[in-house]
Amino acid sequence: MSRFIISCGGTGGHLSPGIALAEGLTGRGHEVILLISKKRVDARLIEKYPQFTFQAVPGSGFSWNPVKLIQCMTSQFNGLLFSLRLVRQQKPDGIVAFGGFTSAGIAMAGWLGRMPVALHESNRVPGLAVRVLGGLARRVYLSPGVKLTSVRARHIRFVGMPVRKEIQPLSQAVARETLGLDPNRAVLVVFGGSQGAGPLNDWVREQLRALSSEGIQVYCVTGVGKGEPETITLPVLTGGEIRAIFVPFCDQVASLLSCADLVLSRAGAGTIAELIRCATPAILVPLPTAADDHQSANAAFFEKQGGGLVVEQSRLPQMRAEVLDTIFNDWLLARFHSNLQRMDRANPLDIMLDDLEMFVAPPDSELAEPKQAAAS
Repeated sequence: MSRFIISCGGTGGHLSPGIALAEGLTGRGHEVILLISKKRVDARLIEKYPQFTFQAVPGSGFSWNPVKLIQCMTSQFNGLLFSLRLVRQQKPDGIVAFGGFTSAGIAMAGWLGRMPVALHESNRVPGLAVRVLGGLARRVYLSPGVKLTSVRARHIRFVGMPVRKEIQPLSQAVARETLGLDPNRAVLVVFGGSQGAGPLNDWVREQLRALSSEGIQVYCVTGVGKGEPETITLPVLTGGEIRAIFVPFCDQVASLLSCADLVLSRAGAGTIAELIRCATPAILVPLPTAADDHQSANAAFFEKQGGGLVVEQSRLPQMRAEVLDTIFNDWLLARFHSNLQRMDRANPLDIMLDDLEMFVAPPDSELAEPKQAAAS
């Protein structure tokens, strides 16, 4: 049995795969401690996982704004001190960081303590944390086809994003009943993540009556702190009424994605991994302000693989026509669904678990990484 520290705080795109890895490691008998940020989204998501030990690490994101830059440097220094104390106390066998501002301190502390450090980057464009910390890591997990020249090839393994075990495709009828939706009418699910929800929320509000008149139900996750739960009843052009449901947070991700005929969302790597797992077609709207424009790269790959479409935020005024043309096109939706099932054939979690066990094993252990593999 080994002990791992997993750094995964700051956004759902970091925290969700961290929890997935923790589920896999504990399932194999290992111990885990998860490091999260002090953000509300982290506190909200971890409520479902009382079986794990979470600790909030000091830290804030990088910015060129002079005041925020000083805050970032101060908080990162405090995060390093926190991490050094934690490493001394826990003496982990391995450290895994999923990027973001919570990763720097623990990766540095692990490197200083000569402990195995692994980084995971699921975006098509590696983030600042992975680019900077890659040289300290003995293992860097990248999405297939992604390059990172600052890391030696022998330290890289290609693997997708692990997904929490609860996120599995469900019966569409059951998922709709769970969320209070009519099983016999089309469903559009909309969410923008922790940073990009505003424009998508505004678009839904503007288009709500037009969508409902066409018989489309809307389930919109507005984001934590962006409004209260609300259900609106609207008329359908052909008769009857339809619901539009707005919630600030949804921890029933499997039901959320399985109930949808079509999803309209941002293009974070975590969102895409969950869309693939549930085989849910999507129109992706990359967040224009995402670091290094990584969401555009994520979305382009998703579209190229046939999982859905990409629409730039500047084209939101034309989005209604795109939604209507897609959500009622049974042939196109079936094609997207089939492609998404093909994309889900690999199991990133099992690949990571096998590799991490080999990665932290003592050199004389049967599980230890073969010398020839380490030198390849």
